[in-house]
Amino acid sequence: MNIAFSLNGQKTSVTIPEDITLLAMLREYLNLTGTKQGCEIGECGACSVLLDGKLVNSCMILAPQVEGREVITIEGIRGPNGGPNDLQQNFIDHGAIQCGYCTPGMILACEALLSAHLNPSRSEIREALSGNLCRCTGYQQIVDAVEATAKSRNLQIEGQKTNG
Repeated sequence: MNIAFSLNGQKTSVTIPEDITLLAMLREYLNLTGTKQGCEIGECGACSVLLDGKLVNSCMILAPQVEGREVITIEGIRGPNGGPNDLQQNFIDHGAIQCGYCTPGMILACEALLSAHLNPSRSEIREALSGNLCRCTGYQQIVDAVEATAKSRNLQIEGQKTNG
């Protein structure tokens, strides 16, 4: 079957079997391997993507369900120059990346949080990350990176209000 949808801001059309997951389509048919295959039962968050702006586990979504919708993967998160965006840079700066396997899902979970709530408390950050498992960092550095990103984004907004 052929499905058409927006992928990382680009209109995309792909022919796939109708019984595969969004995760399989991304990795096997579109060669977007930043979305990681983990538990395949929706428990680890390694396969997290944004579907119409909401965080979902791509292993739990059938690919045909994205017809006409918007999917953002880790490959769609980048800074203005094509490098890391501010959140990704804060992950690097705060040591929130260890083995890196969970990082794409964590970044997408944090972007979903920050797009909905730009002043999250540390407990709200931890809650937003609760669907993503990390065996390396202990989460403290991840929370620090998200908190730093929220602060800097708030400063940018305040600066725009003052200058605009």
